[in-house]
Amino acid sequence: MMGQGTPVIILKEGTSRERGKGAVYNNIAAAKAVADAVRTTLGPRGMDKMLVDSLGDVVITNDGVTILKEIDVEHPAAKMLVEVAKTQDQQCGDGTTTAVILTGELLKKAEELLDQNVHPTVITKGFNIAAEEAIKALKEKIAFEVKPEDDETLKKIAITAMNSKGVGLAREKLAEIAVKAVKAVISKKDGKITFDPGHIKIEKKHGGSVEDTSLIDGVLIDKERAHPKMPTVVKDAKIALINSALEIKKGEFDTHIQIRDPAKLQMFIDEEQNALKRKVEMIKKSGANVVFCQKGIDDVALHFMAKDGIFAIKQMKESDMVKLARATGARIITALDDLTESDLGTAALIEEKKIGDSKMTFVTGCKNPRSVSILIRGGTEHVVAEIERSLNDAIRVIGVTLEDGLAVTGGGSPEIELALHLRDFAPKVSGREQLAVEAFARALEVVPWALAENAGLDAINILIELRAAHEGKKGSKTMGVDVLSGKVADMLKLNVIEPVRVKTQAIHSATESAVMILRIDDIIASKKSEPPKGGGPGGGMPGGMPPMM
Repeated sequence: MMGQGTPVIILKEGTSRERGKGAVYNNIAAAKAVADAVRTTLGPRGMDKMLVDSLGDVVITNDGVTILKEIDVEHPAAKMLVEVAKTQDQQCGDGTTTAVILTGELLKKAEELLDQNVHPTVITKGFNIAAEEAIKALKEKIAFEVKPEDDETLKKIAITAMNSKGVGLAREKLAEIAVKAVKAVISKKDGKITFDPGHIKIEKKHGGSVEDTSLIDGVLIDKERAHPKMPTVVKDAKIALINSALEIKKGEFDTHIQIRDPAKLQMFIDEEQNALKRKVEMIKKSGANVVFCQKGIDDVALHFMAKDGIFAIKQMKESDMVKLARATGARIITALDDLTESDLGTAALIEEKKIGDSKMTFVTGCKNPRSVSILIRGGTEHVVAEIERSLNDAIRVIGVTLEDGLAVTGGGSPEIELALHLRDFAPKVSGREQLAVEAFARALEVVPWALAENAGLDAINILIELRAAHEGKKGSKTMGVDVLSGKVADMLKLNVIEPVRVKTQAIHSATESAVMILRIDDIIASKKSEPPKGGGPGGGMPGGMPPMM
């Protein structure tokens, strides 16, 4: 038995710990700080951030997820907001800033309720009820249908996604490229459309201008032909995709071949050459005049190929091989003996061109390319990188719109509509959760507020005007903030359209993260993970050698 009054020590002395309301407030403060960092980038009038790393590398961007991935975040709650942005980016490709500032605003409103002694569990339950109702209302009352053949609407959706990025006057052209690219690679199954962004290859080369960006109805490979004597242009190409080395196999272990007779040495060299020649003969026999090889090709084999007028590229990336197979209809083969004419793919033209200061190979004129490429050009590396981010957003939003077949207007119009809907819905919720539903409604208004603020407008006046425009029988669901004229206007007429999934995903992930942060009431420093035994500095191996990886 312990003597009475003897303290029982559970946590090690000096363990960092924060609990109760202090822990919640600490987490909320961290999340709000992250949300505020990206808040000014929202909308067409949003500002850019310049991110400079310790090596002096610079990234200039307006893209929420890029900013949050690049900045060094220490606080555990702040890291959760970075995850929100990443999830939003993976699911929709756009709306990352919206998702993050919505999470921050939900926590801000929750903080006000905590000050009024509303329990975190009550708040989280109310937030979940509100999110469910908001998503239901979005899909049933606010969203409208978009058909796959409606190219104009798809273009508007792409332009809206790129509006906040610094791609300037080339938006129209980039939107057109994005729509064509996505429509070329979508697949239909049981009447449902599926889209994989991996089937669109984006290559970037600085030089030229944004206007020179082009769509290639096939695959663009950032490599040149493997031998200078090979043709630079092949018309009516018959393409073989080979996933094995066109080289003489060396022994698994160190192999020593002893040749005593000099004449035998020449025989040995000739036999190696003949073996390679036979490999090239097999390719020629199949009717192929273009070879893309994932592994290496021996110089001797390249010499024979060049002699036969076969165009070849070696050491191809696996992802490029898959794209080529989809675009040209070729089958990737692993054994040369199996190569037949039926395995070959076709393309109208294969051409090696000099782009900027390097050579690239264009595989174009594929009959039904289920994989396409986009070549991005621009003045500087930073411009090209930002165009790539914009195009990626545009491609993803078109893809999710086609998959769901639903879109909403932008400019803060759905958020205001949902805020009004939730205010009407709140009295139907019994108990203190009603307060959380009202808080959720107020939090949604952060989107139009930030849009107005970033455009240098009076956010309070804009918000009042927006509520009035949405209220009553004459109210319009599509009224939003026109940041260019500084007034409240109809977003449908201004062609500001977004996929419904951008909004639903933002509400989902913002609510889930806010709920998770609110449920934490204790922050305890966990023990450091022990290094493996014998593995400390100087440990592991005799002579103080570091342990082998």
